[in-house]
Amino acid sequence: MTVDTGITVQDIEGFLLILIRIASFVNVAPVFNMSSTPQRAKLGFSVFTALLIYVAVPVEIPDYHSVAEFSLLILAESAAGILIGFSAYLCFSAIFFAGRMIDMEIGMSMASMFDPTTRTQVSASGNLYNYLLLIFMVITDMHLFLLQALVDSFQVIPIGGIKLEGVYDTILGFFADYFSIGLRLMLPIFAVTLILNVILALLAKVSPQMNMFAVGIQIKVLVGLGVMFLLARSLPTMADFLFSTMRMMVSQTIKGMM
Repeated sequence: MTVDTGITVQDIEGFLLILIRIASFVNVAPVFNMSSTPQRAKLGFSVFTALLIYVAVPVEIPDYHSVAEFSLLILAESAAGILIGFSAYLCFSAIFFAGRMIDMEIGMSMASMFDPTTRTQVSASGNLYNYLLLIFMVITDMHLFLLQALVDSFQVIPIGGIKLEGVYDTILGFFADYFSIGLRLMLPIFAVTLILNVILALLAKVSPQMNMFAVGIQIKVLVGLGVMFLLARSLPTMADFLFSTMRMMVSQTIKGMM
């Protein structure tokens, strides 16, 4: 006795194409790409989200006539998910750049560590700001915006209909702003350390017998950490600026693939 479930091969293939875009996004986008999250949890989340999208969002599956054409559809969906997640990750990576610059200014550039969540070597200040902004992302529902953008992408970018011409200009345009974003984040500490360097230089001229190299390193670390503590109140403003840039970047990336 056979039971007709009403599920065809085309339904399964369409669901798999949706799943590929979502799984590619989850492996790249901030918050979702943390290596501390079990792979089974990421896979289960991707399957559950793909099932909801397949049921709720009308998705058209293009016709194909060979395995090679279906493979191209898989590559196109994987590229779409990776680019959407990567656009958000690029904005977030500006934090690590700002952290490296801050540590270089206050004399903690050698205090780097391996971050198991991103599987990269990061600075102490960059790692601190990274976790703080991850908390702000969850508090402000920024991760829900990324999910909403991913769901909306199925309506504006059909399966297999990705175009990469506009994405190229968008990514290059952001790289031009990448350094300016990082410099804005570390500008207060840079200004304070610059004034401190001028003061130390004047003291070295006034009192040459004093070892300013040994004294200056300790003073710069203490002053730098003190400024970071005083600037803790500006973290929400910093997060709002970064998230606004992330929204614009994700929106432009999706428009570039239309």
